[in-house]
Amino acid sequence: MVTTAMNKTVSDEKWDQARKASLENKKLKDKVAVIYGAAGAVGSTAAQAFAREGASVFLTGRSTSKLNKVAQEISSADLSAEVAEVDAIDEQGVNHHLEKTFEKTGRIDISFNATGIPLQGVEGTPLVKLPTESFLLPISIYTKSQFITAKAAAGFMIRRKSGVILFHTPNPARLAAPLMGGMAPAWASMEALSRNLSLELASSGIRTVCVRSTGLPETETITVSFGLHAQASGMTREQLQGFMEGMTHTKRLTTLAELANALVFASSDQSSGMTGAVLNLTGGMISD
Repeated sequence: MVTTAMNKTVSDEKWDQARKASLENKKLKDKVAVIYGAAGAVGSTAAQAFAREGASVFLTGRSTSKLNKVAQEISSADLSAEVAEVDAIDEQGVNHHLEKTFEKTGRIDISFNATGIPLQGVEGTPLVKLPTESFLLPISIYTKSQFITAKAAAGFMIRRKSGVILFHTPNPARLAAPLMGGMAPAWASMEALSRNLSLELASSGIRTVCVRSTGLPETETITVSFGLHAQASGMTREQLQGFMEGMTHTKRLTTLAELANALVFASSDQSSGMTGAVLNLTGGMISD
């Protein structure tokens, strides 16, 4: 019994040492990340990746039941996640949530707005046939939401002279693509916002980074998007995806895991020299 107890103690000590060493090697150790739209495919994947790398993640969105599922997945791995119902176009609500988060943690290190809009009536129609209201919808919502969350985060990041504001922009932000309606201008405006924020905030220690992807076939959003485009183009969804894959050098589209890995890198101190920049994950579809 004595021998068993001694062996268990040694084993526990080794486990504790290994766990501490693992924590020390986390890319986002001790950082606080706020994710908007955290119940969606992109937001939840990013949240899980941030948490695995040591960040405390604060999940926000308009459905607490969906957010709780994401938080439970993160918490089940003995990682830190908290949930709050926040509408990313509600400036007062965004500011109130960040104030509470800052009071609790003393810092806001990462802000990532992964919110989106339904695509029915927005994509899949030629511009000359698209109602003006439908064209303006994504432009107004995306630019308003991204500006509100970036502005709010910057206000708290300035206090510590440190922080990263992240954006996710699909390839039509740069590459001309048909039947996108106002989505492409909306994503392009996000990249322009990132550049201008960087210019004004970098001297205060705040960085901005866009991660540009192709469509993400694993997500429900892209399933809907490809379906709309395929129907309008007289193709099957599989034919459209094959066409898109053929436009890349790698002959495949971006994965959620690749996007999450890039977001982690952009958030980490390993990318400290990067701001006002775009991380290109389009597999050569767009070559810089």
